[in-house]
Amino acid sequence: MQLKNIFRKKVTDKQKPKKSKLREWGDAILFAVVASTIIRGLLFSAYAIPSGSMEGTLLTGDYLFVSKINYGPRMPFTPLAIPFTESTVYGIKTYWDGIKLPYMRLPGLSEVKKGDIVVFNKPEEADPQYDRPVDARTNLIKRCQATAGDTLSIMNAQVYVNGKAVPNAPKAQTSYSVTTDGNDINPQALRDMHIEVTQQTSVNQFEMIIPTEQLATFKKFGNIKNVVPVIQVAGEYDPQVFPHNSAFKWNQDNFGPLVMPKRGMAIALNDSTMALYRRAIELYEGNKVTVSGKDVLINGKKATRYTFKMNYYWMMGDNRHNSLDSRFWGYVPEDHVVGKAMITWMSIDSTGTFLDKVRWNRILKAIK
Repeated sequence: MQLKNIFRKKVTDKQKPKKSKLREWGDAILFAVVASTIIRGLLFSAYAIPSGSMEGTLLTGDYLFVSKINYGPRMPFTPLAIPFTESTVYGIKTYWDGIKLPYMRLPGLSEVKKGDIVVFNKPEEADPQYDRPVDARTNLIKRCQATAGDTLSIMNAQVYVNGKAVPNAPKAQTSYSVTTDGNDINPQALRDMHIEVTQQTSVNQFEMIIPTEQLATFKKFGNIKNVVPVIQVAGEYDPQVFPHNSAFKWNQDNFGPLVMPKRGMAIALNDSTMALYRRAIELYEGNKVTVSGKDVLINGKKATRYTFKMNYYWMMGDNRHNSLDSRFWGYVPEDHVVGKAMITWMSIDSTGTFLDKVRWNRILKAIK
């Protein structure tokens, strides 16, 4: 015999409160916003490539998925912000910097490795005139060439890390000086080979950015007389290049050696190390630095040594002569790292016709 529980109140359909259509839509939108915010903040984000600094590895018009779990999701510095927007819209901030949290990152699958293609916030915008918290700074994408503790040099455009040459990316690009016999080069051929003419200095003299895989074919053109790499001379000082100090006769093709700061690494403070590392000590690690004669004061106290709190990385574009990167604004601190570029999920060629606007061969392509 079945017994009834007399203490349990039977709930009928009439007793259940019925949600209005507006309430149902509101709940659905709230759930979607919360879920997408968690996914975007902790798992991955989508980004677009707006410029050619990583060509031909990544092309202008590529749309990427960037993993945040590889290096560990970075917690927001400014937690109060309008989701899914840029840091400023029409000059208006989309975040409130009244609350600023310290740098914190959840555990990840790995550390940043040499050769990784990394999305990070632009270190140059740590300068006071920008007045932006780290996570509101411009996002950039480059390839990591050196990690914390490494010694990096560039000799005749070849990168060396810890004394060993770093293999160039398979689709790396750089500038070449091209001499012709005076006859015009077919413009359609240049477009088909993705060769960019950056300047013409005379009737038969050009500077061009040529993809590595097209170089041998281009040299065989009947009107091409000579093709040589454009390389700045060693010892020629370029004031645009880090550390922007004439004591270091460095340029974008001949640079260093420079040691990447590492968490726990201590350095002596002198004229040379201050030129190379003051930016990190002051702007990235939040110290007040003053120099009085030969004395260095950090937060008002005389110091002869400094120990770094973070790891730092060296990032460069694969399109070497069309990339503003670490050669110009220095190393990237770990708190600026956003994530690792993993896959191209869409690619749009703005110069293509209606039928070939989409680069079908790049859809769902792994990034290397």
